[in-house]
Amino acid sequence: ISSPFFPPNSSWDAAYERELQTFQDIGDTGEIWFGEESMVRIIRWLEKHKVPLDSSVLDIGTGNGVLLVELAKSGYMNLTGIDYSPSAIQLSEKVRDKEGMSNIKLKVEDFLAPSAELSGFDICIDKGTFDAISLDPSDAAGKRQLYVASLGRVLKAEGFFLITSCNWTKEELLNEFREGFEILEELPTPKFCFGGRIGNSVTALVFQRK
Repeated sequence: ISSPFFPPNSSWDAAYERELQTFQDIGDTGEIWFGEESMVRIIRWLEKHKVPLDSSVLDIGTGNGVLLVELAKSGYMNLTGIDYSPSAIQLSEKVRDKEGMSNIKLKVEDFLAPSAELSGFDICIDKGTFDAISLDPSDAAGKRQLYVASLGRVLKAEGFFLITSCNWTKEELLNEFREGFEILEELPTPKFCFGGRIGNSVTALVFQRK
């Protein structure tokens, strides 16, 4: 599978190094995966379901950390972002510090082999990380299984998992997360029309851990 959204795995760090340099030069935070509306969609869902502001939230593959900043601005207090790219974490730290959000925790972590302290989260959020893992040319299917196992370890029982994907349909995601998770809701996403057929370019689902 190839996708216009994601660079090949080997160049993630280089991409974030470029964004880090740009941020240092002109204060631009760089790419917001799936655009602003994807962040608004997540925050609206949390607010609609009256998710307590002290809930522990993990942003899987935080990138530039902008989603965490927006969550902090919305009043959420217990926020952690992880990324396996050290440059991404450096960038997200700079974005966090510029916004004065010192309570956001940021760590270099490989979600496929999470450290023991990464556990007990009420909410896990993924905007594109599962997609990126799925594009890995070396054993993508095995890595997807590792991802689902890691999610089961870090998310509390009955915790919520919000995933935004541009590579997977609702049915495919239901299949991928059938072990240990149940679908709660599909969130509305922008539709596109091609050749007279209407489809979704982005899928956003909320799962609950059983």
